[in-house]
Amino acid sequence: MKVHTGEKPFSCKLCQKRFSQKSHLSYHMKVHTGEHPFSCKLCGKGFSRKHHLLRHMKVHTGEKLFSCKLCEKRFSQKSHLSRHMKVHTGEKPILCKTLGEGQVHINIHTGKTPYLCKLCGKSFTTTGKITYHMRSHTGEKPFPCMTCGKCFSDKSNLKVHMRIHTGSKPFSCLTCGKVFTRKCTLTHHMSTHTGVKPFPCMACGKRFVAKIYLNRHMKIHQG
Repeated sequence: MKVHTGEKPFSCKLCQKRFSQKSHLSYHMKVHTGEHPFSCKLCGKGFSRKHHLLRHMKVHTGEKLFSCKLCEKRFSQKSHLSRHMKVHTGEKPILCKTLGEGQVHINIHTGKTPYLCKLCGKSFTTTGKITYHMRSHTGEKPFPCMTCGKCFSDKSNLKVHMRIHTGSKPFSCLTCGKVFTRKCTLTHHMSTHTGVKPFPCMACGKRFVAKIYLNRHMKIHQG
């Protein structure tokens, strides 16, 4: 009945936020205390709620239960699938009020690519993307590994590289237990169990487990 009446008798003494159920207040209090009782056994990351941990585990398992019926692309969360469907429906979501973020959204949804590379003519929707692209021309690698000195053009690539030194393999297969340093490697591996090959060749219909294999195959048709 509190749903209908809007009654919220349980209030937080620290920020005055109110809740309809005592359990909701208990969960909220962890925001102030920093308590994270649910931790991931693979990477150690902590969460205040169990369902947040379960959602996080899909990062390691590569599990993608929600699939698009129009293009077969798969997603780990229903909200991600809903967002993806707008690509097919043409629905324009509400833009951010912040000017910079709003402009990026406008560029994405309208197809505008205002940042042009003067060296090769490729265009990009954000300054970050063109900055990263320019390194392919300049050879700049501003992210060095402090252990072995190897340099990378992208911070995420450095992060993956560091697993060589730490031995960390955060992505595990729930079917056979095999572990991997990269999520994409786990995704490719999962096809050995599921038989799923999400990348089809538009010329001959042959399907592949990874886009890199499809691109290699396309050279047969391109001569």
